[in-house]
Amino acid sequence: MCTLEKRGDLFLLTLTGDDEHRFHPDTIASVLSLLEQAKSQSTRGSVLITTAHGKFFSNGFDLAWAQAAGSQTGAVNRMHQMVESFKPVIAALFDLPMPTIAALNGHAAASGLMFALSHDYVFMRNDRGVLYMSEVDLGLPLPDYFAAMFAAKIGTGIARRELLLSGKKIKGEEAVALGIVDSAAHDSVEGVVEATVSLGESLAAKKWNGEVYASIRKSLYPGLCAMLSLTAKIAASP
Repeated sequence: MCTLEKRGDLFLLTLTGDDEHRFHPDTIASVLSLLEQAKSQSTRGSVLITTAHGKFFSNGFDLAWAQAAGSQTGAVNRMHQMVESFKPVIAALFDLPMPTIAALNGHAAASGLMFALSHDYVFMRNDRGVLYMSEVDLGLPLPDYFAAMFAAKIGTGIARRELLLSGKKIKGEEAVALGIVDSAAHDSVEGVVEATVSLGESLAAKKWNGEVYASIRKSLYPGLCAMLSLTAKIAASP
C-alpha cells in the first residue's frame, strides 16, 4: 500500500505496487499515519520525498469502491467519506515541518494530482505521465478545499481553465509552461527520483527549523489553510 523509509535527512514515502494507487479509505489512513510518523521523527534538515511504483502516481479516489455500495445514495456517501477523510492528509502535508517534494513516476489524476500539488515542489517525467482532473468529464463537483488548493497553487486563470475546465490530459512540458509543476526534464522513474533526491539533499543541508518552515508555508496560503483548520504560528528560536 505505502511505505516510509528514512535515508539520512530524507524521508521517502512510496505508494507501493503496480496498481493505480487509488485512494481507498484504508490507503488514506495509511498515508496519514506515515505522514504523522515523519512529523514525529523530524529534525532540522528533514525533507520528505513522495513517489510511487508502476505506471501511476495516483489515479484518484477509489471510485469502484464507492460504486460497490450498491445504491446511488450509498455511492454518494462513500465518495463523501473519501473526500472528508482525505482532507487531513492535505492538512498534514501543509503542516509538515520540512520541505516536501513530489516525484511523479507516472499519471496523477483527480485527488492524486491534489496530493501531488500539496507538496512544495513537483517534478514530472517528460516521457510518461499526465496531469488530469477528471471531475468535469465524470460529472463530479469539485470539493471546496480542492478548489481552494488550485486557486492557491496555480497562478493563472488560463492554467486553471486548462486543468479544470477542459478535461485535458497535460503532459510534462506543458505542465511546466503553465506553472503547475517545477520540472519535467526527466526520462525515467530513476531520473525523476534522482533529481528530487538531489534537491532534497540540497534543502536538507540548510538545516532549517522545520516549525518555522511550516509556519511560513501556511502563511502563504491563508484561505486554504483556514479551510484545513490550520493556523500559521511561529514559536521557535533561531
